[in-house]
Amino acid sequence: MDTSNLQQEKAHKETQGQKQEQTSIRSMLMVVLWPAFLMACVATGVFFSLVDPMELIVLDERVQVHMLGAYTIGFLIFWALGAFSSWLTALLLRKIT
Repeated sequence: MDTSNLQQEKAHKETQGQKQEQTSIRSMLMVVLWPAFLMACVATGVFFSLVDPMELIVLDERVQVHMLGAYTIGFLIFWALGAFSSWLTALLLRKIT
């Protein structure tokens, strides 16, 4: 009887550990992606208020993309930069604590 109780307790602890790990990953994703999304919104608004997407020049060639495509690509680039920044901050905070 003691061994079955120990096995059940061990299985319960493993299940709890897996649930905590899943919750930790989800919360980490939200901690990283949500602020990055908000900053990408702001950065896209500011950048494209100052720069006309049809006047963008990359590597000495004018970008041949529709305006909506330029806004989308710009937003995704700003979101990726923000996500990298947030992830790096979260990583450094985990190592400190």
